Amino acid sequence: MKFPIKQFLSYYRPYLSQLSFVLICAFVTTILALMFPLLVRYVTGEMLAADLSVAQAQVFWVGLLMVAITVLQQASRCFLDYKGHLLGARMEKDLRGDLFQHIQRLSFSFFDQAKTGELMSRISHDLYAVSEVYHHGIEDIILFGFRFIGAFSILFIMNWRLSLIVIAFLPIMAWFSYLYNKKLNKTMLDNKEKIAEIHAQVEDSLSGVRVVQSFANEQLEINKFKQRNNQFFSSRKETYQAETVLYTGVESFIQAITIAVVLIGANMIMEQALELPDLIAFMLYVEFLVAPIRRMLLFSSMLQEALTGFQRFSELIGTQAEIRNPQNPKQLQISGEIVFNQVAFQYNNTDLAVLKKLNLTISPGEYVALVGASGAGKTTISALIPRFYDVTEGCILVDGCDVREIDLTALRQQIGIVQQDVYLFSGSVKDNIRYGNPAATDEQIIEAAKQANAHDFIINLPKGYDSDIGQRGVRLSGGQKQRLSIARVFLKNPPILILDEATSALDNESEYIVKASMEKLAKGRTTLVIAHRLSTIQNAQRIVVLSDGAVVEEGTHEGLINQEGAYAHLYEQQFKQ
Repeated sequence: MKFPIKQFLSYYRPYLSQLSFVLICAFVTTILALMFPLLVRYVTGEMLAADLSVAQAQVFWVGLLMVAITVLQQASRCFLDYKGHLLGARMEKDLRGDLFQHIQRLSFSFFDQAKTGELMSRISHDLYAVSEVYHHGIEDIILFGFRFIGAFSILFIMNWRLSLIVIAFLPIMAWFSYLYNKKLNKTMLDNKEKIAEIHAQVEDSLSGVRVVQSFANEQLEINKFKQRNNQFFSSRKETYQAETVLYTGVESFIQAITIAVVLIGANMIMEQALELPDLIAFMLYVEFLVAPIRRMLLFSSMLQEALTGFQRFSELIGTQAEIRNPQNPKQLQISGEIVFNQVAFQYNNTDLAVLKKLNLTISPGEYVALVGASGAGKTTISALIPRFYDVTEGCILVDGCDVREIDLTALRQQIGIVQQDVYLFSGSVKDNIRYGNPAATDEQIIEAAKQANAHDFIINLPKGYDSDIGQRGVRLSGGQKQRLSIARVFLKNPPILILDEATSALDNESEYIVKASMEKLAKGRTTLVIAHRLSTIQNAQRIVVLSDGAVVEEGTHEGLINQEGAYAHLYEQQFKQ
């Protein structure tokens, strides 16, 4: 993948004024630093060669000038470090914000394939390295670029013969650095992939720790983690090998330059072709010349890490959402009619059709139950209405309008979903109910909780509505979590309601309470119930029986039982159980 240099540089655009300040500080710091060897040359040459009285008179002023330069240089360097790091931190914030915002808008199909731990690695670990380059990269280019050019120019003016010796080493050093930096880049990319796999493994194991311990599979998870950890170690080992060869090689070149300059310079002094003050100043400027090389050498690992990190960032932020808002979205106030017209659907990367030419009409305010064997397409139907996925063929109409033409946010805001697997966020009871309507007042939250039969258990919690429920609501029972999710939908107050096997995992007592809550929630709304327990949907206005992605029967409970068809067979099987 070609590095996206334009995209990388675009994040400087909002901070051009701060960047200008950093560049000015870098320039001032460099100019002041280049003055020091000239002052040393003056002190060791002209001052010491002058009369004692003249030299003593000049010492104070030269010393004062050196102190002034040092103060100015350090002040400039201080501002450079602070403003530079602040610039990098702001750009890191922008990168992370853009990436998180983009991920939030990606389709369900993306998350079907993605690993949460890997995404976390890209949002956190990758972007920190990028921010360091945003700061140090521009600083080092300016700071050491000016020092390199300035030192090189002064060296040529002082003694071009010695300068040619230094120049002779630089192309070889540059070729060597390029060769091993290329290898380093490859190993850095592999490092990031391996650490992302570790994050994914950790996230998976910790999220399922209760399952792990219930099966006594702690050692299995430890072994899986050990394998990932060893793979990361092997990848880091290759990186350190490349770094060692690179650092050692470049340092050897620098030492060779220093030795050559000292020996040849000493010989030139003996031949009276060079003076000692010039050699001392020359050696100082040689250090100015090789310091940027040494600095870039130390910076190279961070640079490589950042470049690979930004490539991964660019790759992810370039991922297009399959479900997108139409170009001219319709803002529709939904009354609740839903029509499936010749709908066919299959998931990506599969040839198996989940739905086949499905035709189904649900009237506004109607209570319809979907039943059928596992894999019949019930949950898929519920996911197609709010456009979590798009149909492969045919269309779904809401109030006569294709859902693909309706504004996506407006569509989903008018559909409430209660699922079997309730997801609650870390935080308080109040915060989780308010998720249904972030602008709701405390009074509205309490009323929603009462409607969902949740108020009584909430007020008995240690801090009532302010009680912390733990990650994913681990401090609540299954029935309590389900009632909070229902309260959330009460607060949302949508015209269309989807209940996806919302009571199948509950005990009888909890099921009774939750069922009563859902019946209140369903009043006056178009309600689609996906049911596993047929006993929970006997009062539905209409029951639709699915098999192999198509409607095979529909009617009331009594009517379908009397037909002695697919529904009667399903009911008989559950009754026997």
